[in-house]
Amino acid sequence: MTIRITRSEMYEKFFSILQKNGFNRNKAEILANIFTDNSIDGVYTHGVNRFARFILYVNEKCIDINGEPELKHSTGAFEQWDGNLGAGPLNALHSTNRSIELSRQFGIGCVGLANTNHWMRGGTYGGHAAKNGCAFIGWTNTLALMPTWNAINPKLGNNPIVFASPYNDEAIVLDMAMSQFSVGKLETGKRRNQELSHYGGYDENGTMTKDAAAILKTKRILPMGLWKGAGLALLIDILATVFSSGLSTEEINKFKYEHSLSQVFISIDLSRLGNASTIKQTINNIIADYKTSIPEFENAEILYPGERVLNTRNENRKNGIPVDEEIWNEIQNL
Repeated sequence: MTIRITRSEMYEKFFSILQKNGFNRNKAEILANIFTDNSIDGVYTHGVNRFARFILYVNEKCIDINGEPELKHSTGAFEQWDGNLGAGPLNALHSTNRSIELSRQFGIGCVGLANTNHWMRGGTYGGHAAKNGCAFIGWTNTLALMPTWNAINPKLGNNPIVFASPYNDEAIVLDMAMSQFSVGKLETGKRRNQELSHYGGYDENGTMTKDAAAILKTKRILPMGLWKGAGLALLIDILATVFSSGLSTEEINKFKYEHSLSQVFISIDLSRLGNASTIKQTINNIIADYKTSIPEFENAEILYPGERVLNTRNENRKNGIPVDEEIWNEIQNL
C-alpha cells in the first residue's frame, strides 16, 4: 500500500533520526534535504527507500558521522581527496563544490575522491554544478553487482555515471547506472511483485527475464547496452580507482557492506569558453529540434534527460510524496 507524505513531514522525520544517530545539526539538515529532495523528484530508490540502509551503515561503522574530506594531493586543476568514510552525499557535495571552485580558476576542475560512501543520487551533484554554470561529468564505482559480458559471476559494479548541462533556469541531467536497471529498481520490483518494463537480467536457467526477484537471486544483472555497458563499467572502475587513488570494485567487494568507494567529479566553467555568449542559445536550439521528434505511439512523450523529474517534482509537491507504507513504518521505527 502506498501513502502520501508531505515534504515537511518527511524532512523532519529524517532530520530527527539523523540527529539521534549523532550527526550535528548542519550535517543532519543537508542530508535530510538530499534524501527528501531525491524522494520529491521521484528517485525513491535513492531517497526514502534508501534511508533505513543509510542508518544501518552508520550503526555498522561503515559511515563515520564525524568523517570529513581531507586533501591528499593537488596538481593544478586536479585534486585528490580522502573522504575518511564520511557520509557519501556530504563528501560528494563537497567534491562537487571543490570541482566548481577549481573550474573558476582553471576553466576545468577535477576532484578524485577516495574512501567515501554511496552518494545516493548522482544527479544531485550534476544538477548542482549545472545550476552554477558548469557542465559536469561524475562517476562512482560500487560493489560487484553484475557479470562482465559472456560471464555468469559478478565482477563489475554497475558504476553510475552522470552528465549534466545548464538549461535555462534548470539543468539537463543524465544519471545512469551501467546496468539496465539499478539495484534499487530491482528491489522495488521485487517488493511490489511487479514485472520490469524490459529484460533486466537472467534467471537460474540462464534465460533473460523481467522478474526482478529472479535477477537479484542470480546476481546476473544485464549490463546496459550488453557488452558496451560491461566495457564502460570496467573503465569507470579503473578511472575512478586511479584518479582518486582509492579502492577498486574488486577490493570493495571484500567488505560485508558497500563502503570505501572511489568517485570522480569534473566541472567545466562554460563562461570561460570562447563561445560562452552563444552557449545558451545553442543548447535551446538543440532541445527545440529534439522536441520535434515524431512519437512512436500516440501518447508517447519526448523528454530530455531530467525532464521527467521536473514533472514528478511538481506533482509530489502538490499531492505529497508516495511512499510504500512498509518502508515508512520501518523509518518510523528507527
